Amino acid sequence: MQFEGVERPLRAVERAIPEPGPGQLLIRVQACGVCRTDLHLLDGEVEIARPPRILGHQIVGTVERRGAGGEDPLRAGEREPGEQPRRVGVPWLGWTCGECVYCLSGRENLCPNARFTGCDIDGGFAEYALADERYCFELPESYPSEQAAPLLCAGLIGYRALRMCGDARSIGLYGFGAAAHILAQVCRVGGEVADGMPERRVFAFTRAGDAAAQSFALELGAEWAGAAGEQPPEPLEAAIVFAPAGELVPAALRALAPGGVVVCGGIHMSDIPSFPYSILWQERSVRSVANLTRRDGEEMLALAPKVPVRTHVTVYPLERANEALADLRAGRFTGAAVLVP
Repeated sequence: MQFEGVERPLRAVERAIPEPGPGQLLIRVQACGVCRTDLHLLDGEVEIARPPRILGHQIVGTVERRGAGGEDPLRAGEREPGEQPRRVGVPWLGWTCGECVYCLSGRENLCPNARFTGCDIDGGFAEYALADERYCFELPESYPSEQAAPLLCAGLIGYRALRMCGDARSIGLYGFGAAAHILAQVCRVGGEVADGMPERRVFAFTRAGDAAAQSFALELGAEWAGAAGEQPPEPLEAAIVFAPAGELVPAALRALAPGGVVVCGGIHMSDIPSFPYSILWQERSVRSVANLTRRDGEEMLALAPKVPVRTHVTVYPLERANEALADLRAGRFTGAAVLVP
């Protein structure tokens, strides 16, 4: 399903199966998550420099070949009868230079030369995809492919945003979609299970009147759920804004206790309106999350089965990608959407 221009629907096309180059894997796609970033790409809010492009950056699939047409030496030719092929996950971060100050200091998510899956590199809204093997993840065996796909962006960005909340024990989640429904489950565990992170209390903020999302949040362990403009029953130590609505930043600041932090968890957000200094005072802060590192991925994918995180997915066939995107935009499902070939 090919992106050809801003505000145009994706178009079904037939392409030749791509040939992997050195260091690349040819992956037969089993599932690919649908992300709000895909809407930002469709709308031109995040630029695709050289269309046409295949969107999709939460890819789960099996390795068909490695390198310049050669077989995967880790598996192919060595499988016992009935043995399953190697399964990998492909995230948003698809390549970094490895040489800049950010890459050399453990901050590859800020690499100015980075390339991103489904934006600079063809992604997973297809039957096959190529990926740099260094940026692929091994996946927990306990997750079916459709359930694993949302972990690769919604899960990883949520995890990175949570790390930026420090030791906050009460956290507001603004926008209860794919990322928040995973993160709410992670927040409920602590100690040895969560690698020393504290157990958190979750307060969920949804669109006004979205009773389904509020009920869903409470089912997943949120202590309170209400509309994004409401005040929670007590001041919060941190808030994560997943919805791409800049007006939620002042709202989240007003919900914070002194010393709290608002973490903006999206790649794009509408303009943040001006707000009085009084709601930032007392050492409150606002910061953003940019992309992810491979370390984030390794840690979150190791943590997910310990929680255990259960992803709630609505599955669409690949040819209904435009419907899935429209449903995401309109908030017609809870949890995450996933495409399957």
